[in-house]
Amino acid sequence: MRLLALTLALASFIAPSQAATPAERLANVATRYYDARARFDPLTATEGGDNRFDDQLGLGIAPAERSKRFAAWRGFLKELAALPAASLPPTERLNRELLEQQLRAQLAFERYPDHLLPLHQMGATPFQLAFFSSGQAGQPLKTAAQLDAYLKRVATLPAWCDQAIANMREGIKRGVVQSRPVVEAALPLLKNLADADADHSPYTAPVRALPEAISAADRNRLAEAYRRELTERTQPALRRLLAFVEADYLPAARQRGSIGWTSLPNGKAWYRQWVREQTTTDLTPEQIHELGLKEVARIQGEIVRIAPQLGFTGDPLKNGGLLAWARSDERFRPFKTEAEILDAYRAINARVAPQLPKLFGQLPRMALEIRAEPELTRETASDHYTHGQADGSAPGVFWAVINDPKDYSMATMTALFLHEGQPGHHFHFGQQVVMPMPEFRRRMWINAYGEGWALYAETLGHELGLYTDPVAYAGELRLEISRAARLVVDTGLHAKGWSREQALKYWMDVTGAGEQQAVAQIDRYLAWPGQALGYKIGALKIQELRRHAEQKQGAKFSLAAFHDQVLGAGSLPLSVLERRVDAWIAGR
Repeated sequence: MRLLALTLALASFIAPSQAATPAERLANVATRYYDARARFDPLTATEGGDNRFDDQLGLGIAPAERSKRFAAWRGFLKELAALPAASLPPTERLNRELLEQQLRAQLAFERYPDHLLPLHQMGATPFQLAFFSSGQAGQPLKTAAQLDAYLKRVATLPAWCDQAIANMREGIKRGVVQSRPVVEAALPLLKNLADADADHSPYTAPVRALPEAISAADRNRLAEAYRRELTERTQPALRRLLAFVEADYLPAARQRGSIGWTSLPNGKAWYRQWVREQTTTDLTPEQIHELGLKEVARIQGEIVRIAPQLGFTGDPLKNGGLLAWARSDERFRPFKTEAEILDAYRAINARVAPQLPKLFGQLPRMALEIRAEPELTRETASDHYTHGQADGSAPGVFWAVINDPKDYSMATMTALFLHEGQPGHHFHFGQQVVMPMPEFRRRMWINAYGEGWALYAETLGHELGLYTDPVAYAGELRLEISRAARLVVDTGLHAKGWSREQALKYWMDVTGAGEQQAVAQIDRYLAWPGQALGYKIGALKIQELRRHAEQKQGAKFSLAAFHDQVLGAGSLPLSVLERRVDAWIAGR
């Protein structure tokens, strides 16, 4: 059996017969690339709706695994070199282009030791695995076989913990360590997992609420197996990791003036690569910083304009001004329970959904549900979307992060729903996962495209008649100015030497956020360099393309047709999206 398994594993990297047509050879490369990627990173595969490897955790942070992965990418690039674009039918050339771009983008990070930074609050492996334990977030947990698969993942976590400790020890020696705020943000999450016993751990949650269809024999077997695994192996491993982080790693973390990415070895080039990856452009951090300042000023002009409509009489901009007032005034915080907030989101959806056919020719067939974020990740999470299964077995989900219902602002709810629900992420990924294209493209996420589309979708509240309500429009401006301020803060922290205190003050002054919310945002940017840049960069490009189409097509312009063009090929780098829209304009 071991020989057979080895043979099958090697077969996934073997090139197809040279007798196949170029298009068939490309399809073979694309399939084997996607399968290899899913095997190297099974958690991301699960999150993307591919459940073939739900019993595997992956150890991509191990140096040997990391080397194997990059070697595989170089091998696929070599195969693509033997398939020049001119040899392919027009419909296959885009597949080849996107596959080559994705391989090169991943290989560009080989020189940067990201595996030495395995722990952060934005979804490190132990936290992601705990999030899956609900059975609502990508990994199904309804049958005995599915519960066995999740348990196998949990059983691999001790190996990850020990490898993470080894990596972080090496990182301390080489000066490749997280900033202190990032470690401090991750510690409470890690401590919650390490301190929980078998009756309260997220990892045993699947057997504390077993489906009725599971037999009594399987119920007893699974309950005992989960308890034994957690008590004997997983919990001690998490405690080893926690003890190391508290005693050794936290004191070695970067502090004060050295918290930005450029304080790492080769950090300036490393951050520059993050910017390329997350924006799919060649914009420099300096250019992005200036663009952010310009956008902040533009949005502030709108805030000044609408302030009187809300009855605000003070300075709309000073110390957060209108936005701080709208965040804290009791009129905008009417909720007492989590259920009331979820019902309010469902009411927004009831207003939005019937109007969407006016703005789109193609609508997702996948259902959309609205749920509250699981308790474990509420403190550090932002509202987000997870797409469902292509076969309809699971819906897309908008996860609302509700810590204290009494502090939840109604002002931003409309724009948040348009971004995270429909027509934002749900219209993008809810359609992409069922498109007839190679698997690597159906599962592809490009930050500037995905977040750019979702931010652009917020602005469609005007077409939907939702922002005639000045409260909802003020909420949209509050979200939009935060996306503009991200351009300033992210580049400020990682390229211009900003301190955390400087970033926090700027954030609170511009967005009106309270200190706790500002800390969560700034620490997110410290842990996840460049990711926050994709929203505004992508949205501005889509808005630019829309204006261009309107000017060129005049009375013939159809907003629904434009939206279908933007969404019709799934995730694309911004330059490729521009080329696609330009071709559509020329064709019309």
